[in-house]
Amino acid sequence: MNPTKEQLIEALYREYLFLIHDDYDESIDATPEEYLDMLKELSYDDLIVETQTDDIFTLKQFMDAYL
Repeated sequence: MNPTKEQLIEALYREYLFLIHDDYDESIDATPEEYLDMLKELSYDDLIVETQTDDIFTLKQFMDAYL
């Protein structure tokens, strides 16, 4: 699977929205806008790392879950 940089950003952003939905702490967590801005500055390889995928939880599974 070879998602585009834009697809990775969108999936990571959606994952972040899911994670902070019930457990957002403004003193610790970035706002969704801040997180999206941070993602846009990462390289393609850094975005892949940010997905925290491996041989067990694959990039395809991550993308299927969040896109």
